[in-house]
Amino acid sequence: MNCDLSPLSATNSAKQLERSKKMENAEQEFVSVVREYERVIYKVCYLYTTPNATLNDLYQEVVLNLWKAFPKFRRECKISTWIYRIALNTCISFIRKEKNIPEIVTLNQEADRTEETELYRMINRLGQLEKSIILLYLEEKSYEEIAEITGLTLTNVATKLSRIKDKLKRMNKEE
Repeated sequence: MNCDLSPLSATNSAKQLERSKKMENAEQEFVSVVREYERVIYKVCYLYTTPNATLNDLYQEVVLNLWKAFPKFRRECKISTWIYRIALNTCISFIRKEKNIPEIVTLNQEADRTEETELYRMINRLGQLEKSIILLYLEEKSYEEIAEITGLTLTNVATKLSRIKDKLKRMNKEE
C-alpha cells in the first residue's frame, strides 16, 4: 500500500473535503428551496399540462432546470421571482417541443366541475404570456413583481391584466 503523506497531498485532500462540504450545503439549500416553493412550481406546471405533457413531466423538467441554474443564481432578485421565471420558461419550452406530437382527445368529459377547475380550464385556453400573467396575479404577486418576472413594463402588465380579465369574463359568459 502506497500512502503519500506529503504536505501537497494533505492540501489536496483538504481542498477536496472543502469542495465536498460546499457541494453538500448547496444540495441541502436547493432541496430546502424546492420544498418551500413546491406548491408554486406545481401551479405553474398545472397550467401548462397537456395530454402529451403531464404534470409530473413538467415538474421534473422544472426542478432539473432549477438545479442546473442554482449555482448561477446571483440573488439579485427574490428567489420566488427567479423560480417563477425558470418554471414559466421551462414549461413554455417543453410545450413548444411537444407541439409536434398529436393531441389525444378523450371522449368522456367530467360533468361536475368546480369553479376553480373551470377557471383553470379557461386560463388554459389563453396564450402563453397571458397564462403567465394571470397565474402570477392569482398568486397575489404585485404588478411590479409580475413585470420583473415577465420582462414587461408595469404599464404593459396592468393593460394586459385588464384585457385578460375581460377575456375570461367573455369566455365565462359564452359557456
